[in-house]
Amino acid sequence: MFNCTFMKGLRISALCVLSLWAGSGYAQQEWPNKAVHLVVGFAPGGGTDIVARALAARMTENLGQTVIVENKAGAAGTIAADMISKAAPDGYNLLMGHSNSNAISPFVLKNVPYNPATDFTPITYLGYVPNVLVVNTSVPVNSVAELIALAKSKPGELTYGSSRIGSTQHLAGALFAQKAGVTLNHVPYKGSGQAIVDLLAGQITMNFDTLPPVLEQIRTGKLKALAISTPKRLPQLPNIPTFAEVGITGFDVTNWYSVMGPKGMSPQLVARIDKAVKAAMMDPNTKKTLDLQGLQTEGAATPAEFSAFITAEIAKYRQLVQTLNIKSD
Repeated sequence: MFNCTFMKGLRISALCVLSLWAGSGYAQQEWPNKAVHLVVGFAPGGGTDIVARALAARMTENLGQTVIVENKAGAAGTIAADMISKAAPDGYNLLMGHSNSNAISPFVLKNVPYNPATDFTPITYLGYVPNVLVVNTSVPVNSVAELIALAKSKPGELTYGSSRIGSTQHLAGALFAQKAGVTLNHVPYKGSGQAIVDLLAGQITMNFDTLPPVLEQIRTGKLKALAISTPKRLPQLPNIPTFAEVGITGFDVTNWYSVMGPKGMSPQLVARIDKAVKAAMMDPNTKKTLDLQGLQTEGAATPAEFSAFITAEIAKYRQLVQTLNIKSD
């Protein structure tokens, strides 16, 4: 009697386990069966928001479920990142991952409430937007060499703006100053928009901004571009040399975008979301939007490669922040 009862119990337990496993697999296969929230850590209208909305529109059409873009701006994207780090790993709350929130800010800002290395699931690397060195047209230089010579003749007098302390613009300026052997005065703003306004007005000398917000001013001659942080020249600015071409090597500071989720997402669900994101990116209208943003999409083609990329970026920026002695107030 004991053996029969015991064996019956085992069969029931096994059936329960199989049922749970099958149910879990079925739920993953059915994703999405309700609206998906894609959270952006920056204000509407910025580069991250533009890329997110282009993806969301196409994913909504392809998946048959609404992909809602939510803007949770503040603290260099860390408010949004913290929100997603604490969400359920079911694929319905995703983050537009960013170099600031997911690689830099935890080493610059105080009391960031998540670990960038362990509290997220990397899903899809979207690409990066280069930083471009631009100067006000009144600055009497037309090359990086001339800018360095001017800075050496006026130590500490030349200024550069950034969207905030610890932003990629700030790190790019500090890294340039170190590599060029010059002293520059950093002027942080609450966003890159105001920094560009002051640059155009001649209130600051230069900026190391991302390409999208300054591209039109460069094309119309309102700003002078001296160098760009890509491995090779861009078709959008074919006459602008790379930093490597002008002798500033190892200038590896860029804004990258991605789709990430909370930790603990299953590999099957990650693969399904990755496939959906990549399908949206391949749409001609989406590609046009991404091209207009200057998004460089090469690298980290799979979730596993993206995970390795994140690990390397975290290590790189931890070291860079320490080397440049960048701290928030």
